[in-house]
Amino acid sequence: MADRSPAAAGRPGARRARAAALRARATAAARRLAPRSVRTRTTIAACAAVAVVLLIASAAVVLLLRVNLERTVEAGAREQALAVAGLAADGHLPGQLPLDHGTDFIQVTDAAGNVVAASQNLAGRPALAPTGTSDGHSTFDLGALGDEHHQRVTTVTTGTPSGPVTIRVGASLHTADTAEDLTTAALAALSAVLVTTVGAVTWRATGRALRPVEAIRSEVAGIGDRDLDRRVPEPGSDDEIARLAHTMNAMLDRLESAGLRQRRFIADASHELRSPLAVLRTQLEVAHTHPDPAVRADMVAGALQDTDRLQSLAADLLLLARLDAAGHDGPRETLDLAELARTTADSRGTPRHPVDLHVRDGALVLGNRLWLGRLLTNLLDNAQRHARSRVTVRVGTDPADGSVVLDVTNDGPAIAPADREKVFERFTRLDDARSRDHGGTGLGLPIARDIATLHGGTLTVADGPGTTFRTRLPGHAPAS
Repeated sequence: MADRSPAAAGRPGARRARAAALRARATAAARRLAPRSVRTRTTIAACAAVAVVLLIASAAVVLLLRVNLERTVEAGAREQALAVAGLAADGHLPGQLPLDHGTDFIQVTDAAGNVVAASQNLAGRPALAPTGTSDGHSTFDLGALGDEHHQRVTTVTTGTPSGPVTIRVGASLHTADTAEDLTTAALAALSAVLVTTVGAVTWRATGRALRPVEAIRSEVAGIGDRDLDRRVPEPGSDDEIARLAHTMNAMLDRLESAGLRQRRFIADASHELRSPLAVLRTQLEVAHTHPDPAVRADMVAGALQDTDRLQSLAADLLLLARLDAAGHDGPRETLDLAELARTTADSRGTPRHPVDLHVRDGALVLGNRLWLGRLLTNLLDNAQRHARSRVTVRVGTDPADGSVVLDVTNDGPAIAPADREKVFERFTRLDDARSRDHGGTGLGLPIARDIATLHGGTLTVADGPGTTFRTRLPGHAPAS
């Protein structure tokens, strides 16, 4: 009757648990014993590869040497056997046969197995009997000769006046065995020297190659968030490590630049928020304590205007944060930039300066409608603030590369070439007082450029009368 006790039911599970624990311990031990250094692993791999190649090559050399020596010995034995066969066929076979150099014995037997002739060392001994086969050849018990070395026995059958005879000539393989042993020992010693040499050279070369990597690692380990001006050493060679060091320094350049921009942005944002907050607090305090209702109403109206400016500044800061976050560009669709420019201009109502539209339909781009609309709005706001009498919007396609070009031009003062990049820096105002009076935050143009960059395009100040902001975006062919 089967044992159905809980202990019996739990035994297979316990065995599996023990096996799993043993495997886990074996894996952990293997990981502990595995070399962790790249230098050690490279040296071991190089030595192992060379050892395998040397082993295969040595085995091939020894095998070819053995085959050639055995063929030489067998050729000499067959030559003597054929000479004896010629004597037997002529009926001139003597009773005692002489031995050539390298031949151990000769024995001639008739069809009945009787010894007809033999060499001196086999005189009076019975016929040799095969004991088996080795390498396709019959083997014989040669213990009677008192020799322990290998022999190759060649057998030739020929006819004589008294009937057929079998001639067996045994040739010594002592020379072949000695040559094989000496060759094997020499190849083993040479292989050991070569493996040791390869290991030493690989260890030294790998150490020299990895020395710059260790210098890079130690330098990077010492760089903190306040030490982004430090750079890793670049070796003079033009190899992968030099390119790694160059890439690391380029990354540190970008990190340092990003850190500087972040700190400058935080300082500028703090300054921009501090001024309207101070004005707003002053206005509210005066309105709270002033006895004249008319003055209080004016103060509250001014406070509302400053609140609107703070709200606009906070919205711009949030949008910049979203633009700086990679991958948050929202859903994209195929848009006609001409139609978007027309819609954006019409939705602005009656601006202070009229907007002339020169757009051509079919200027298709792939982008986010909300953000491209914000780009247009920011460029139009900037143009309205600085125009004397008119703003012009042009949308078309560049036939040279198929890109879509958006130009927003105002007839106000032109921007000097030296300031054309400064206007895209955050919180930059070429005319600070005028920008504040018209409600500018200094973020409209940087936001517009970031949106253009996010869509794979550019935003620059073009040459010409007045000021023209040119946006160039990749064209997009509609799906067929």
